[in-house]
Amino acid sequence: MAGWRRRLLLIPIAVLAAVPFLRDWFGPSKPDPEAVKAAYAAPLAPPDGPLRTYHLGHSLVGRDMPAMLAQLAGEGHGYELQLGWGTSLKHHWEDDLPINGFERENNHPRYRDAKEALQSGEYDAVVLTEMVEIRDAIKYHDSGVYLPKWAALAREGNPDARVYLYETWHPLDDPDRWLARLDADLARYWEDGVLLPDLAVNTPDSPVRVIPAGQVMARFVREVEAQGGIGNIRTREDLFARGEDGSLDPIHINDLGAYLVALTHYAVLYHRSPVGLPHELRRADGGAAMSPGPEAAALMQRIVWEVVTGYPKTGVAQ
Repeated sequence: MAGWRRRLLLIPIAVLAAVPFLRDWFGPSKPDPEAVKAAYAAPLAPPDGPLRTYHLGHSLVGRDMPAMLAQLAGEGHGYELQLGWGTSLKHHWEDDLPINGFERENNHPRYRDAKEALQSGEYDAVVLTEMVEIRDAIKYHDSGVYLPKWAALAREGNPDARVYLYETWHPLDDPDRWLARLDADLARYWEDGVLLPDLAVNTPDSPVRVIPAGQVMARFVREVEAQGGIGNIRTREDLFARGEDGSLDPIHINDLGAYLVALTHYAVLYHRSPVGLPHELRRADGGAAMSPGPEAAALMQRIVWEVVTGYPKTGVAQ
């Protein structure tokens, strides 16, 4: 009998040891579809003033895009951030894991330690993003575990804070085709693997909303390329950076891409159409950013508003 008792006592230990394996096998926790539908049924009320915003992520956030967002939002908008090179939400959270490029990416006045910032309760909006390759982030970096951790911390600091997931993109030379992946990845990875576990784990009164920059980029590229170019943008490559030798950087955006992404953040955070906003802005260092020109800027602004108001998980009224 004593032997059987010992075996029974060991069962809970064995189950706990198997939790990481079970999570890998079954995937992140996800809420019931009806719970998801109910959570996103009603839009958020537009903010009644300027926002103080915190950005947590990596080089697809960058320094220039938040600076452009601040210029679009106007007087009163404030922001701080913490970045790394390809840094996952897990590596930002765990103190014993490295954040590659930390010293270089955070050597500026806008840096603020992420946990200290969120615990302060000083932010109206918290914008989180995950590393890419997004499939690897979910599989090896437990995105469905760490987004709920960051969201809970933001809510603990300020129960009225709005938490957002910034959907990005993958390299232009992805073997599964860039546009095809943007079409498919939103639901199968960004939502199921990263976003929705927060509803299952934290059951918040207000769910994490989405800033669908990848979807905006796909829509804009399709229209531009179908027209054979517009203004100074001819193809998708014109949104991406180039090295000193002219070689294409297939993942990091240039000023034109940053402007498009900043417009998307503006529309989601402020619930305002970006149509008519200025298109000649400055980078974070104060230098003049490359302008998309009036024609391309107008197309960007129109597409941003159509995408943002056509996707309920932004929280913006349809």
